[in-house]
Order: sequence, then structure tokens, then C-alpha cells
Amino acid sequence: MRLAETVTFGGSDLDRAAAERKDAAALHRMLAHEGRVIALWRGKPLVDGNPADGASALVALRADHPVLKLAADPPIFLGRVAGTPIFAQDISGWTPTEPVDEAQIGAFLDPSVQMHPAAPDGSAFRELRTVMTTLAPRDAELAATARALWNWHQSHGFCAKCGAASVMADGGWQRVCPECGAHHFPRTDPVVIMLITRGDRVLLGRSPGWPEGMYSLLAGFVEPGETIEGAVRREVFEETAVRVGRVDYLAGQPWPFPSSLMIGCRGEATSDEIVVDPVEIEAAQWVSRSEMLTVFAGQHPLIRPARRGAIARFLIEHWLADRLD
Repeated sequence: MRLAETVTFGGSDLDRAAAERKDAAALHRMLAHEGRVIALWRGKPLVDGNPADGASALVALRADHPVLKLAADPPIFLGRVAGTPIFAQDISGWTPTEPVDEAQIGAFLDPSVQMHPAAPDGSAFRELRTVMTTLAPRDAELAATARALWNWHQSHGFCAKCGAASVMADGGWQRVCPECGAHHFPRTDPVVIMLITRGDRVLLGRSPGWPEGMYSLLAGFVEPGETIEGAVRREVFEETAVRVGRVDYLAGQPWPFPSSLMIGCRGEATSDEIVVDPVEIEAAQWVSRSEMLTVFAGQHPLIRPARRGAIARFLIEHWLADRLD
């Protein structure tokens, strides 16, 4: 698919400078002199601008900026942008002055905004999902990388081999166990998400707990020992009893909520009848191309499209426009 990497988080040719990760002394010098830091509070990046205006940007701070004063963990080296070393650092030890609604933090879509008194004017910590489509491609890739690594460090603080507390290494791209010497690496979970068509219809489904009326493409985790094509056919059949024949890869999307790689595929259905497995999904239906146009126009009485920025919406939009080549 020629437009594959135009998907949100689809890549910006960021120089990840992997060869520099192992030199802790050099990273320390870079951070102190020329480096810039993206601050994260509970996984939310510090951004400038109002996403309602259609444009946001990551705020890059100097390492000695007062916002970073309460950072407990070492910074994560993300790479270089135009030669400048870029890091990410968690400041979740900071407590906002305004009350925090814990039910919103980490929810499906967190609308809350936290403003640090020492942060640059106009900036705030915002949930990445709320700003992902308003960031430039480079900022989007940096934010996704920072969020995914932050998620991993939060959930993998102990050695999976012996259970001892592990420590960050390689600029944040490893955790090492000081007790048994085991090395642990960031986790990425492969997920197939599929545009299943039959004639001029596309198969949509919805999960329990989604916003009312919201439908999306079917998706599921790839299992050990399974091919991408096999995962597409199995997941579709498990969720809807629809059989799938030919499967083709279309596009990929890093999805750091918490650590997925969405593998976008197209599949040709060989059967029509839908039998929903209620354990897997809440509902599924075939939607014609003309009906899908009314969905995206906001005129459908029952169906709402997948959110902007998600690969599901990206694939459906390109299917409607005949741009899947």
C-alpha cells in the first residue's frame, strides 16, 4: 500500500541512533549539554497548543528545567532530531494542584488536562489519544515511542527470571537484573486488524464498553506459532463465524496503548452469515460502501466510525476512496 506510512504514528524516519544507547557516559554528556527532554506525566506528554485548533507540538525541555525536578527514573534516549539528542522522562511523582479524577486517567479516552506551574505558557499534559492526529509525523513518532517505553518500564520492573528488581540500561531500551544478570527488552504485541470485504460490503464489529454506536474493524492478537494470515482467518471466524480466503498486508501502525503493533490487512470473505461470539464482541454487521459513506458523513442513525488516528479508520477511508493499492 503506497500510502501505508501516512497512518498516524506511521513513521517519520526518526534517527533512533541505536549505536549510542550503550554509552551511558556519552548519553549523560549529551543530556547535560545539548539534549532536549519530552516530559511525561503518567504517560501523558507535555504538549503546546490546543488540539481543538488542529495543531499541537511536543514541548522539548532542557535537562535542568524545573518541570523535570521530580523525575525519579533516568531519562530514555529516543534518538536524534536534526542532530539534537531527544530524551523522554517520567515525572509522575509530581502532584497537580487541581484534583485528579482517577477514573479518567488511563480510561478509553482521557479528556483531562494537567498544567504544571513551571511549564512553558500554553503547555499541558494531555492524553496522547486526544492529540495524536494534531502532531506532526516526527512528534507523533517520538510521542508513541516514549509512551510505549514508559508503559514497558512501568509494568516490567522485576526480573521475569528470578523476580528481583531490575534496573534501566542502554538508554532505557533494556532492563538488567543485578541479581541473576538477565537482560530484558521492550515488549511489542502483534495485533492483526482486518478490512474484511465481500463484494461492496465491509465487516464491522464493536466491543462492549465502546462509546454508543461506535463500530470498527475486527482485530485480535497473533498467537505463538501463528502466521499473520492465519491470525486474520482465525480471529474473524472466532468472532463472527465468517470464513476468510485470501489475505493481504496493507499497513502497520505502532499503537502504544499499551504496547501493540497493529498489522493492517485486507481479507476476502468466502461466507456471509454472521454468528457473534458474545465473549469476543458485542455485535457485528456487514455495511455497504454507500452506507459507509453516510457513516463517515455523520449522517448514519446507528453507526459511528472508528476514531480519527486509528488504523481502522485509515483503512476504511482508503477502501472508500479505492486507494488500497
